[in-house]
Amino acid sequence: MAARQSRDRARRRPAHVAAAVVAAATFLAATPAAASGEPAAPEPPPAFGAYLDYGPRGVARMAALSHWLGGAELRVGHTYLPGDRWSNIEGAPGFLDVWADWRTRQADRMLVLNVPMMERNEEHVGDREVRALLRQGAAGRFDRHFRALAERLVALKVPDTVLVLGWEMNGTTYTHRCGPDPEAWKAYWNRIVTTMRAVPGQKFRFDFAPSRGRDAVPWTQCYPGDATVDIIGMDSYDQPRGMTFDEQVEEPYGLQAHVDFAKAHGKPVSYPEWGLFRNGDNAPYMRRMLAWMDEHRPVYNTVTDYCPHGVWQCDDNPRSTAVYRSVLFGRTDETEPTAPEPGEPTTPTAPPVPPAPPTVTEPPADCSPLELGDWVEYWLGGKLCMRLDWYSRTK
Repeated sequence: MAARQSRDRARRRPAHVAAAVVAAATFLAATPAAASGEPAAPEPPPAFGAYLDYGPRGVARMAALSHWLGGAELRVGHTYLPGDRWSNIEGAPGFLDVWADWRTRQADRMLVLNVPMMERNEEHVGDREVRALLRQGAAGRFDRHFRALAERLVALKVPDTVLVLGWEMNGTTYTHRCGPDPEAWKAYWNRIVTTMRAVPGQKFRFDFAPSRGRDAVPWTQCYPGDATVDIIGMDSYDQPRGMTFDEQVEEPYGLQAHVDFAKAHGKPVSYPEWGLFRNGDNAPYMRRMLAWMDEHRPVYNTVTDYCPHGVWQCDDNPRSTAVYRSVLFGRTDETEPTAPEPGEPTTPTAPPVPPAPPTVTEPPADCSPLELGDWVEYWLGGKLCMRLDWYSRTK
């Protein structure tokens, strides 16, 4: 996914560690409290967040979404590197700075970054060319780009970023898809991970995240191996039309197959992208998906929050929005969620589009604002302006 604004599903643009369930159980069994029969401390709720925008507005909106959720802790920030050209996949100066600043302000925050494996990632490159590119990648042609990205993240003091590398590889949307040559794709993934892990200071976690279901190719055929995968994720939207949540669980390569596969490989799960889609404002889906994630305790989940998928920046889904807000209202590491007060609105207000940070004063009447771009204004704390009376002031 490239730097993205609202878009439809077919054109998506581009810390705390949750151990596997078995590993966590083994650890708890070895503790004195467990051995003495004392009740174990409750596990904190899974970390969650939302995709709100790819740039500074995404960071700024997290505080407003948290307020709407009664102070719930959004510990996960999620963005995507543009997949148009290699210079952007390397993390061009300015793009990641704001996200790194947000991440480093609190120790328990998590930065999730989707990383394309190819440039021209949404240009409908044909299978023959994709196959050739995958084989070139597996041979090392693109190593320098991923080394540059790793060095950039370490320099920004976010060496523990979760990297969703080559997401939805089992589909047909992206140039980094697996289908034309699964063996070359796996070799290329392993080469990227090895290259990035060789950078001093890194602590990256690599998230293998197919889309739910079979799609163009079974995603299990693309799995590159336990040595280079830290998290097994899944992008899961409410589709196709007419499919119930139970069917989404039970379908081949569906939600149950995902958690079973991860357990068999000793890996935790994640849900980097999820939300409403083909079935419209589907409150039962929202309730069941939230309950599913509470049951299976992913490392993190981030709802895709814009129309048609979302609940806060999209007012097309009021029933689902009410469910989402009720379930997550007031959720923190220490507390279970608390439902909003009866008098409080459960449908979202129109989301703000604030400059970042949100406390920006209006320019004086005799100044003309200069358009410097979102990320520059984030660091400056607002817009600069040029005084219109500069000539008279020199007299």
